[in-house]
Amino acid sequence: MGKDDNKKMVEDITSMDVDFAQWYTDIVKKAELCDYSSMKGCIILEPAGFAIWEMIQQKLDKMFKDTGVVNCAMPLFIPEGLLQKEKDHVEGFAPEVAWVTQGGLEPLQEKCCVRPTSETLFCDYYQKKIHSYRDLPKLQNQWCSVVRWEKTTRPFLRSREFWWQEGHTAHATAEEAQARTEQMLNIYADFCEKDLAIPAVKGQKTDKEKFAGAIATYTIEALMHDGQALQSGTSHNFGDGFARAFNIQYTDKDNQLRYVHQTSWGMSTRIIGAIIMVHGDNEGLKLPPHVAPTQVVICPIMQQKPGVMEKAQELCAKLSAAGIRVKVDDRDKTPGFKFADSEMRGTPVRLEIGPRDIENGEAVLVRRDTHEKVVVKLDELEQKTAELLEDIQNAMFEKAKAHLESHTFSAVTIDEMEKILDENTGFVKAMWCGCRECEDAIKEKTGATSRCMPFNQEHIADTCINCGKPAQKMVYWGRAY
Repeated sequence: MGKDDNKKMVEDITSMDVDFAQWYTDIVKKAELCDYSSMKGCIILEPAGFAIWEMIQQKLDKMFKDTGVVNCAMPLFIPEGLLQKEKDHVEGFAPEVAWVTQGGLEPLQEKCCVRPTSETLFCDYYQKKIHSYRDLPKLQNQWCSVVRWEKTTRPFLRSREFWWQEGHTAHATAEEAQARTEQMLNIYADFCEKDLAIPAVKGQKTDKEKFAGAIATYTIEALMHDGQALQSGTSHNFGDGFARAFNIQYTDKDNQLRYVHQTSWGMSTRIIGAIIMVHGDNEGLKLPPHVAPTQVVICPIMQQKPGVMEKAQELCAKLSAAGIRVKVDDRDKTPGFKFADSEMRGTPVRLEIGPRDIENGEAVLVRRDTHEKVVVKLDELEQKTAELLEDIQNAMFEKAKAHLESHTFSAVTIDEMEKILDENTGFVKAMWCGCRECEDAIKEKTGATSRCMPFNQEHIADTCINCGKPAQKMVYWGRAY
């Protein structure tokens, strides 16, 4: 490839304004984040995609552990009898459960499912481990994959097997469980904003949209570039419902027998889809520096010239020692190919170094987010690069926040809401009476679902947008993935 490297690579990516869904698929494939497997509906997480997930794991894992959470691992299989103990939970997941009926050459005496989630496993475990108030709280999490037999799949956003973390806690009181539920939701929101540069709306799901078996589900809702919402992390308060179903009791300080109160919370590889759809552009992926596996790629110019590769490796070592994730692109490719490739893969900063730069004691830093070039002295490289990475992180968040704000509307009537959604994309804030029938009617008329009842309530009108009865809550509505 020659001088048209960049143009050719960009041409291979469908414009997001022409076909957003195809643009998304092109990015996933060209950046080698994942690939389709021979098992329909399942994806292969390629090294580039898994590296992003590892960064997410590392940061979230520390945030969890800072609150006292410890990691564990539960079995992959759940016996049918165990799953049936919590009726609401079973009914909620029944359409998506994958069943195993045979082991080796023999039929199983009791069929088992491949875990769609692990509430029943944790409950069975906690029933054996919790006896006294001294055993509480239990604060545990596992990193694993789960299986849900989805009919329609899309890489990262919805697949039959996906990777996630699921936290499960048990507490002595309802107040402690509620505090933990909110604490974990806030961790997700902080992580999205500070590390993924994705602003999110925090709030509670309606009863229709809450997790099966929960008394309350809380969510962070992010807005993608095409104006559709993506549920990006959830935290559930189970009350004592699961505890009663599984008989998880403890003796309190007054020697009285009590049921525990539980929570569950999770974030999955779906969040990688959010990174793509919030930040990406027609040149490819755009990774926030905090979770970019490679923050800086060094592209030697005229690398065959004496001293160029040596200088590139020297700068790589200096930046690495300063805590920056960096690599040298030493492939036998043209600079144009390397530039386009690094942009398509979303590397936040490209460092160009050639004979003339070496002679002048400087290098060129190119921002992925704005394509701006910055010339820096080599003796200031570590400091200037670190500052630039943080500036990119902040700029990406501010751009995403501006997009969220400019694509959030208010409506007083259902006709107004329909008009907004027909002419624009994004969230619509509107009042709701709390009635399930109205929630269903709004979806039927507009195609929008209730995303959440935000913690920061606003008074848009006195009456429900659908039925005209007194309003109970302001709700964010939107079309969603």
